[in-house]
Amino acid sequence: MRVIVNDEPRETAAATLAALLEELGCAQEAAVAAAVDGQVVPRSRWSAQVLAAGAQILVIRAAQGG
Repeated sequence: MRVIVNDEPRETAAATLAALLEELGCAQEAAVAAAVDGQVVPRSRWSAQVLAAGAQILVIRAAQGG
């Protein structure tokens, strides 16, 4: 299905937010936050958050630096 990740169209077979974040390689990172269609999804709900075609997903990775 086609979703939008950080304003970029992406084809995915992921059915849940957790599966999509695994595909993106960031599911195990501690400093990651995600929102689906403008609603922040707590990490504890990632595997329960079902994705629909056209969903808008925002993935934020915290970074250190100066």
